Amino acid sequence: MGDRRLYLHLVTWLGQWPPGPGLHVVGSYRRDLPAWDGRLRPAIAVGDGRGTVLSVAPRHVPEVRALAARSHRRLLAGLPVAVAHPRWVSNDDVFRWTLAPAPLPEVGEWIAPTEPGLPRWLGLFDREVLVVRDADGRYLAGVAIKRHDAHGHELAVGTARAARGRGLARRLVAQAARRVLDEGAVPTYRHDPANGASARVAEAAGFPDRGWRSYGVYPP
Repeated sequence: MGDRRLYLHLVTWLGQWPPGPGLHVVGSYRRDLPAWDGRLRPAIAVGDGRGTVLSVAPRHVPEVRALAARSHRRLLAGLPVAVAHPRWVSNDDVFRWTLAPAPLPEVGEWIAPTEPGLPRWLGLFDREVLVVRDADGRYLAGVAIKRHDAHGHELAVGTARAARGRGLARRLVAQAARRVLDEGAVPTYRHDPANGASARVAEAAGFPDRGWRSYGVYPP
């Protein structure tokens, strides 16, 4: 894996790492604790292309292991019920990380997420967010940091429709990744496999696709 921060993040976040070949369902008390936004993440999985660790609360391990014997499609479909959140959603993501963000010029400023004029999703965060605004103070693009634990911080990025195609997102992601590394953590980035725009941002910011994947159960 090449970096102790990434190992410490995954073993802390999931409860076990690295995986052997195949799928490994493990129990972790963290699945019963609030995540970065105060809400639960009752199932989280990360795979490195050879094996996958699927983390659930210890009481759900037997049922999820039985479910895991089925196809991946059926596992995803049945996972919310198996972890006692039947109305929640499950999804697949590309999981990326970097130790060398692209040397793109900095473009944003770190401000409080409560500043007026920011989109609602940035208000979910309780620490500074990185934002680009135009000369009139209107929001153009922003990045926030999901601090999963002391060792791994995930980046989330959004761009106003009027500002798309200007390269702001990739510059913001690279700038935020450098801050995460300065804080002693490893920056990660997840996106839907079908989201080509997000994939291009990640690649340009220095987050290569290593064939790693993630999935889980999330609040609707």
